[in-house]
Amino acid sequence: MTTSTAPDRSDEEREAVQVLRAHGYDVPDVQALARDQRAFAIRVSDRDLAIAPGAHLRSRCVGLGAGSFTNVHTLTLDLEAVRVQVHSRADAFHLPDLVSGSSLAAVSGSFAFISDDPAYQPAEPCLDFCCRDGTVISAPTATKPALLVRDGQPVIEPLPARGALTLGGRSYRWAGSKEPCTPPPPAAPLLVYGAANCQIRYRDHPRTGFLRHVDRPSNITPLSAQSVDYVVNGNPKRGLLVSQIRPGGGSDLFSGRFILRADRPVADLALGTPVKITEIAGYEAGALASGISLGPSVADAADGLTAAYDASLGKSPFHNTRHARTLIAVRDGQLVLQILDGAPSTDAFRGATPRETAELCAADGLDPHHVYHLDGGASSKIAYWHAGRPGVVGSMHYLRWPTAPSEPFRWQGLAGRALHSAIVLKPRP
Repeated sequence: MTTSTAPDRSDEEREAVQVLRAHGYDVPDVQALARDQRAFAIRVSDRDLAIAPGAHLRSRCVGLGAGSFTNVHTLTLDLEAVRVQVHSRADAFHLPDLVSGSSLAAVSGSFAFISDDPAYQPAEPCLDFCCRDGTVISAPTATKPALLVRDGQPVIEPLPARGALTLGGRSYRWAGSKEPCTPPPPAAPLLVYGAANCQIRYRDHPRTGFLRHVDRPSNITPLSAQSVDYVVNGNPKRGLLVSQIRPGGGSDLFSGRFILRADRPVADLALGTPVKITEIAGYEAGALASGISLGPSVADAADGLTAAYDASLGKSPFHNTRHARTLIAVRDGQLVLQILDGAPSTDAFRGATPRETAELCAADGLDPHHVYHLDGGASSKIAYWHAGRPGVVGSMHYLRWPTAPSEPFRWQGLAGRALHSAIVLKPRP
């Protein structure tokens, strides 16, 4: 006879309800939160918290008219006192795990692939450009703004999807497959494909309302008799290398960190050939400590200029609907990270529209043309370290959806959604 060590579901839910009520949320039943999240529609009181020298977190409530509101959490950091790092991983992590005595705070990172099918996920979930630990491991398919970090200093600027790489030591030019100028000119014989080329689809589900998924047979590079796909994968020890060679195209978009498409076979290129991105849009890749593609500027989202953000996000957060949002800006020696909080299954507390977001930024003295989306969904969260313990704001309603008929919804408001990227803030020595 064996004794189960798994926690009883009723005990787990009772503990969750106790934690929720301790945080001021009157939740009678965790399972009911899947359809009704009005318990989270609570207006926060104004608070200005000094996390550490050069790091302040301000929380306040802002009315949006007709009884609607959002809670705004703004983390302001003096870049002379705080250094910045983009933390990203192919495997998932939770934001509070990044915060300890050596880290001041962490903020949920940029747009990543989201599907509710655990059996079909991309090798690199960060959409488009990603530089991890000094190595570019994912090339962009389209020109987007990017957060680039050099020596702990952040810069935000457009990152055109073109550059150079080496294959087995030989240099080649490349361009993003979603750029307007495709096929590429002779100067850029390689096209980059990746998870950002996928299309999220939706289907009804009796418990969750909907599920997001990707159709496997159609999730491939275009078929072309003359072309050859070189699927690029890698690991920390060996770096990036060619893991598949597929004449005629039809490569699964999730099969590699990214895929290089050539219009003819590349001479002497074999399985295991090393791949290294050496330059992106004039930037020497070796000078980057970390970086990641961002969402559109607040001004572009308000004006509908979001062509680079398409079906790979599923239902776009840039239409005229309210969503929770995570924003980022660099100004006058400061990094500003801001959350407009909201829970989707409420009447009055859903976040902000793109136009409302632009108006809120302008009211805070932030130019909407220079404030960018880090995220545009219900995972917007800040974790921070204060008085010897961690704290979180944002996305307190978050539920982990069941993957089997017998599995319950699980409240994970403190941990938040499992992430693949985050911005980590640490004190400078």
